Parts: sequence; C-alpha cells; structure tokens
Amino acid sequence: MIKLQIIGHLGKNAVQQTVNGKSVLNFTVAHNERFKDAKGVQQERTTWADCAMWAPNSVGPFLLQGTYVFVEGTPFVELYRNSDGAPAVSLKLRVTSLKLLAGGYKGGGESSENVAVTAEQPADELPF
Repeated sequence: MIKLQIIGHLGKNAVQQTVNGKSVLNFTVAHNERFKDAKGVQQERTTWADCAMWAPNSVGPFLLQGTYVFVEGTPFVELYRNSDGAPAVSLKLRVTSLKLLAGGYKGGGESSENVAVTAEQPADELPF
C-alpha cells in the first residue's frame, strides 16, 4: 500500500455529497514549496491534491477555504485532457486521516486546537 501525507491549505470550501447512500466530503489541498533554482533565483511551486473523505462525520463545516490541514491517505493519478486539449495529470487522494492544524486559517478569526478525524475505507468508486 502507498500512503501520502500532505500539509497544506484548502483551496475552497469542502463539499459534502451522498454517493450510493454513503457520505463523501470532497476538497482540494494545496502544498506550496519554495526553493532556489540552479541560478539561485527564488522559485515557488504549488502542488494540488483533489481529496475525497468517506464517512466524514461532522468535520465538513470546519473545512473552509484557507484552512491549514494535515491529510493522509491512498494516492492515485488521473490522466485527462485540459481545456486546450493537451494531456494533463491530476493527483487524487482517498483520505484516511485528517487533522485540522491550529492557527492555520488564513481567513482571520480565532484559531482552534488541533482536531483529528479518521475515515472509513469504502469499496465504492471515488466520486471525482
């Protein structure tokens, strides 16, 4: 089994759906990496992951755009054609564990304590 861990910010508010009678929460997480290239110029690269968390309990209302999270799960890659018709790749993650990280919400307001949530692993297809 391959596991992937990502720490990053949510790109938009999470959306909860029901698929085949089971609840799934869909959201995106962005990880920003800063580095210097071979010429010493500061660069920034953002990697996005489309996440699906099955049986999310009541965590959905806390997953708002900008929220800082730690997610862990099983990754896979999806090939598709972008709007220009060129081949592209999308990173998907079936989330098995999620932790809200304190002080990470970019939208202002009070920060909360860390909260951890785990998810069931359904046999159904992912709703991406």
